[in-house]
Amino acid sequence: MKVSIITVVYNGAQTIKDCIESVLRQTYGNIEYIIIDGCSNDGTQKIIKDFGSKIAVFKSEPDGGIYDAMNKGIAVATGDIVGILNADDLYNDDGVIEKIVKKIQTTQADGLYADLVFIDTKHLDKVTRYWKSGDYDRNSFLYGWMPPHPTFFVKRASYQKYGMFRLDLGTAADYELMLRFMYKNRLNVAYLPQITVKMRTGGASNNSVENRISANQNDRKAWKVNGLKPYFFTLWFKPLRKIIQFVSR
Repeated sequence: MKVSIITVVYNGAQTIKDCIESVLRQTYGNIEYIIIDGCSNDGTQKIIKDFGSKIAVFKSEPDGGIYDAMNKGIAVATGDIVGILNADDLYNDDGVIEKIVKKIQTTQADGLYADLVFIDTKHLDKVTRYWKSGDYDRNSFLYGWMPPHPTFFVKRASYQKYGMFRLDLGTAADYELMLRFMYKNRLNVAYLPQITVKMRTGGASNNSVENRISANQNDRKAWKVNGLKPYFFTLWFKPLRKIIQFVSR
């Protein structure tokens, strides 16, 4: 199976090298690496170009934000499976993609998610929080659950069938896509109970209590645009859980 990995970046000179190297170190032999850059002006483009032909596709052009750039990457991907690795993040070890492909093949799943750890921005071995996803139960979405998006791999055919990221959902676009795929359309997904991604703290929807509450408002819209009505706990437990996670870091 061919695996397309997409990284989108804008002015990520401080972290993009770690991200790229974690992809290029993967032992799996059939990877198509795609990088979509939003016209960075901080040296990011030079760092990417230094890797030469090791990057299968490199585009640098204006975009409408992170999810617009992700859609551009998906549109040019040719792999059987598509994964997205943020420019601030890196794979946990060199065998991550091998494990993912093996799990998808043995379970015949259409998608897969795993565990993730948050790490200190400067000390990449310092874990600040462990996001253990747990076995999949579709009804968990009703109680505020979601898998960590950077660990989410899905067959490209699913994007062709169910669509890509909605650009009107703000920071909840990844949540809406997984809700649409997994809950609404009942995508067959597998859980890999291993850490696959290290994520630096400080993401767009995670860097303040205010942003977490705003992100939850967009989460509610995600249900609405899919014609779904969440349970009471989805509306109230999720923002409370996010605030607790933020304070406990």
